[in-house]
Amino acid sequence: MESFLQRWVPAFDWLRNYKTEHLRGDVVAGVTTAVMLIPQAMAYALLAGLPPVIGLYASIVPLLIYAIFGTSRQLAVGPVAMVALLVSSGIASIATPGDMATYIRLTVLLSLLVGIIQLGMGVFRLGFITIFLSHPVISGFTSAAALIIGFSQLKHIVGLNLPRSENILKTIYLTFEQAADINPLTLILGLTAIVFLIMIRKISPLIPGALIMVVISSLVAWFWDLQKLGVGIVGEIPAGLPPFTVPAFQMEELGALLPIALTISFVGFMESIAVGKQIATEKRYEIEANQELVALGAANLFGAFFRAMPVTGGFSRTAVNKDAGANTSLAGIITALVVGVVLMFFTPLLYFLPKSILGAIIMVAVFGLIDLHEVTYLWKVKKDDLALLAITFFATLGLGVMEGIFAGIGISMLWFVVKTTRPHYAVLGKLPNRNDYRNVKRHITETDDNILVIRFDAQFYYGNVSFLKETLKKAELEKGTQLRAIVIDAGSVNQLDSSAVRALEEITREYRLRNIDLYFANVKGPVLDVMKRSGFHEMLGEDGYYKNVHEAVEAVPPDG
Repeated sequence: MESFLQRWVPAFDWLRNYKTEHLRGDVVAGVTTAVMLIPQAMAYALLAGLPPVIGLYASIVPLLIYAIFGTSRQLAVGPVAMVALLVSSGIASIATPGDMATYIRLTVLLSLLVGIIQLGMGVFRLGFITIFLSHPVISGFTSAAALIIGFSQLKHIVGLNLPRSENILKTIYLTFEQAADINPLTLILGLTAIVFLIMIRKISPLIPGALIMVVISSLVAWFWDLQKLGVGIVGEIPAGLPPFTVPAFQMEELGALLPIALTISFVGFMESIAVGKQIATEKRYEIEANQELVALGAANLFGAFFRAMPVTGGFSRTAVNKDAGANTSLAGIITALVVGVVLMFFTPLLYFLPKSILGAIIMVAVFGLIDLHEVTYLWKVKKDDLALLAITFFATLGLGVMEGIFAGIGISMLWFVVKTTRPHYAVLGKLPNRNDYRNVKRHITETDDNILVIRFDAQFYYGNVSFLKETLKKAELEKGTQLRAIVIDAGSVNQLDSSAVRALEEITREYRLRNIDLYFANVKGPVLDVMKRSGFHEMLGEDGYYKNVHEAVEAVPPDG
């Protein structure tokens, strides 16, 4: 039983070994993160098209569940901008406009689906699937989504009733078209909040700028009754803890929500594991990716029974949680308790909160996600990856959030296939006064016109068999008619399939008809096993294999 708890319930370990000196840091971090989370959770619920209280509901039970099952000690779980945008994108196309009850019900059902998917991936150890979301794809998607999120809040900043749209140009056009109807007080409040939040962030991320802005703006809106002057406010937020409710659904709704649930499951996990690993490295401990999937899945699954929107680990709140002194997951539990106290006793204080303040909070938070550094880095280091980033970025902006991420994944997988079917290869030559062989294009080497030494840096499989043959023919032509032997350095070949074996048999027979010998060097054990089982090893002969390239070259009979 104890081993089971240690394996699946990390809280069992940190609770049993909790040190009293950690308590102060956990309490301070928990309260500090809660102060940041409360306005953000309301803002991200608004971004998702939900009442602000749904964001607060998502900041209680999911945090408690993650604290039990999560392996990261500092990860701050809750609503985040990226997931909120995906919720908005997915639910808006299904729910009937204006039917908020159905919208909330579908969002809760989406949380349930995300929880089941992530939990299943964690239990069956399928975390590796997320490798298809490469960093350039994530960066391109995140940057484009940040722009979409930011401009989606323009309606709150200027006080216009703009339609929900992921088209930035359309949003800007409609804003200018209705410029005469912009509410000046709303605009002043929004711009003031943006400037204030940026300044506070530069001074110190630990200062609760969002909460300060919420308090001041709510007091201003109440004292001068700004609602009567056209300033949109949050209004009544139901008091009390989230009620336990079994999510209701229809079978066709599950099918409609599945694509967006898969997207949130992958994107949410990638965001969470990225920041979790970064903090764990700084703090010198390990987090377990599949257990993180279990924890996030359980958080979303249980949260669905308490009317929560989907959650994941957030970048900014995790950084604040760490900097404020979080030592264990107790900090997350304290955060949840503080949010619960606010829901029970203090929601009337949020009645006059202007929506433009929540829009400003979102804008300042998401525009920091635009990753210009990655663009300059990839331009210098790897332009192929920069192309993937650019395609994902423009696909997300032009086609939409869902279409953009799937386009990025598709292009990434296609490019992976292209690279494996046309792998890197190098013609090798001998380094002067040494028995080592290196790429003739990168080193000063000595070559023999009678011997071709070549290295392929990939597995041999059905997808690159044709490329293998074409490359050998091209290299032969460059050598000329004096060629008597070919040495293949197989040190970078990790796998060999049946199609590749047949291709090698064809090549060997063809070479023998032309009196050209074939040799292999540095063949790895698993590859050699396949050659032996297929009969190719016997066909080539024991004298066709050598421990290194130099021995293989030395084994070539002298001319004549």
